[in-house]
Amino acid sequence: MPSPPPPHDPRSTPSLTPPEVEAVARAAHAGQTDKAGRPYAEHLEAVAAGVRRRGGDDEQIAAAWLHDAVEDDALSARWLDEAALSRRTKDIVLALTRRPGEAPEAYAARILSTPGAALVKEADLAHNADPARLAVLDAATRTRLTEKYARMRALLGLAAPGV
Repeated sequence: MPSPPPPHDPRSTPSLTPPEVEAVARAAHAGQTDKAGRPYAEHLEAVAAGVRRRGGDDEQIAAAWLHDAVEDDALSARWLDEAALSRRTKDIVLALTRRPGEAPEAYAARILSTPGAALVKEADLAHNADPARLAVLDAATRTRLTEKYARMRALLGLAAPGV
């Protein structure tokens, strides 16, 4: 895995630019694939685009690029804490980072209590539940994931896709 940028000193270093955040995310997830065998960065790009389409701001778009980085061990929690990112972006990433053994209800509650996180999760769920993306999976996996995503949408109070 390529080394991430150095830690952020908010007193002297400007924040990472959107292209820099994208580059960090792509490098962190290099070589990873999704359940369909596609490069994982395609998912990150789709979630960031979904956040943009939903009216998300630069902090939410940055969080979209990084939303799975800590959970997938692509970047460490320490890296995130020290990164040249806004506190809001960091909080959104942490809210979207599932914890081992965490109940879906607790996960959803954390997302809902973190300003800006629900929009990023909505874009994530929309891409995860994309019928074209699910179509390449076996029937059992497709059914399991469809139910999982529908349950999370319900917990977050989101309308069904396409509504």
